[in-house]
Amino acid sequence: MNPARSLYHCHIRGLAAFLAAFLLSSCTVGPPYTKPPLNVPPTYRAETSDAAKEVSLGEAKWWEVFQDPDLQTLIRTALEQNYDVRIAANRVVQAQAQLGITRADQFPTITGGASALAQRTAQNKLAPAFELNAEQVTVSLAWEPDFWGQFRSATEAARANLLATEWGRRAVISTIVANVAAAYFQLRELDLELDISRKTLASRRDSLRLVSLQEQHGAVSMLDVHQSEQLVYTASAEIPDLERQIQQEEDFISILLGQNPGPVKRGLDLTAQPHPPEIPAGLPSSLLERRPDIQQAEQQLIAFNAQIGVARAAYFPQITLTSQGGFQSAPLSDLFSGPAGMWSFVGALTQPIFTAGKIRSTVRLAEAQKQQAVLVYQQIIQEAFREVSDALIAYSKTREFREQATLLASSAGGAARLSDMRYRGGAASYLEVLTNETNYFSAQLGLAQAQLNELLAMVQLYNSLGGGWQQ
Repeated sequence: MNPARSLYHCHIRGLAAFLAAFLLSSCTVGPPYTKPPLNVPPTYRAETSDAAKEVSLGEAKWWEVFQDPDLQTLIRTALEQNYDVRIAANRVVQAQAQLGITRADQFPTITGGASALAQRTAQNKLAPAFELNAEQVTVSLAWEPDFWGQFRSATEAARANLLATEWGRRAVISTIVANVAAAYFQLRELDLELDISRKTLASRRDSLRLVSLQEQHGAVSMLDVHQSEQLVYTASAEIPDLERQIQQEEDFISILLGQNPGPVKRGLDLTAQPHPPEIPAGLPSSLLERRPDIQQAEQQLIAFNAQIGVARAAYFPQITLTSQGGFQSAPLSDLFSGPAGMWSFVGALTQPIFTAGKIRSTVRLAEAQKQQAVLVYQQIIQEAFREVSDALIAYSKTREFREQATLLASSAGGAARLSDMRYRGGAASYLEVLTNETNYFSAQLGLAQAQLNELLAMVQLYNSLGGGWQQ
């Protein structure tokens, strides 16, 4: 075997063994991560039955909660085309690339090069013509051993930031699912109000024609005609405003879908949308593992904790190893033989002596940022418990309100029919008809709003329980 090549290979093997031993003896000066103390309540404040302790609704897939086929189509379209979802996915790709960049600092950098030189000088009075040919092939290695764990801590922080970004993407998905469902229910409620207004308008126009005919024959006064006209105009005034709201709501849903404004396909009526009478919330402790914003906050806390190790490592010496080996020869045929082999090895150590408190301040900054992340994490958890409790209260109370609104609408409808019969029989004035018709119309619209609020409370509860991101 060529002696130069053998010497070069021995040098590389020895350097590799030294680097491996150095890695095994390295340590980390950063603090290990420990989950901060949490005040988790045993139950939610608004739990009303043992059913609330069953498997949480938040663990259900969104298509199991929202069973309207057309709503499911809208949600799928939004998850594919919504810009917020796509931007969040791009952030994950960026975080993956950043992790790769940071992790690469732990490993040696190896570069290779080759050069060829051909040079000829002209003859002059002082020297004859001179011609030079040289070829060179080199491989260089540069490495800063991570003896104090600086790069490993930075990689840990980058990995935690990647996971935080992924949980952030899931939080965006949950929000989009909830927003599309809420907007769709709002649209179906407006459709219901428009249908009520049109039916009411048609009925009141029939009554106006009857009252006008009676006035022409002297059976009633002109006052009754004007009162009947008020009922017509009240119902007709609602229609253009509802049509405006419907088209604007369609535009809003279209934007959620990542599309230009346009009409939206409908499915089940508002009153036909399935929803359970009671929703199991599950154990509060399980909420910590399911809500994307809580998981995102914890990963950010882990990243800040790892940055303390990066900052502390600046107190200690930084060791840099540089090695170069290769072959150099004037004749190309002798490039890899004989005395053409060459190598060099350089080790350097740098120790901070005076930095005017910069390193100490950097460590204090990292520790303060971690403490802030702890407080944010605890605050988000506490806010999550409040959101679930409020949503449970809202769903229970809106259901009770809807039940009372149903009774009110039924009673108002009976009063309106009875007053109309009394008026036709001459036992009541048209003012009584006007009052009861107005009350009935308002009760119908109020019932539609109550039905919407019950569905919106279900959407809010599902979202607060951490549901919607599961695919």
